[in-house]
Amino acid sequence: MTSPKAYWSASVDIDFVSTGRQEVRGPFEALVWLTDHWPYRQGIRFVRARSACRGALAGHTSLEEARAAFAVAVEEAQDHMNQPRPLGRKHVFGTPIVPRV
Repeated sequence: MTSPKAYWSASVDIDFVSTGRQEVRGPFEALVWLTDHWPYRQGIRFVRARSACRGALAGHTSLEEARAAFAVAVEEAQDHMNQPRPLGRKHVFGTPIVPRV
């Protein structure tokens, strides 16, 4: 079992609009972020990072594998947050949707 105070060889920087820029130094900190503050939890990279961080804390996955998985999950979340959002139910491609009566 890896100590919760175990750190990666290099930290991973995250910069989400909701939280600002943060430095994550190890799998325990990453797991806290993934569990409590993550903006996009539907991605496969999120799931892989969460599993890798849990595995690193249990001693089944190396610290650096967990770091790599977390870094990729950060990219996935940032890509998702930078995608244009749909206009909503009232407009599709700028045309109002009129409900059927």
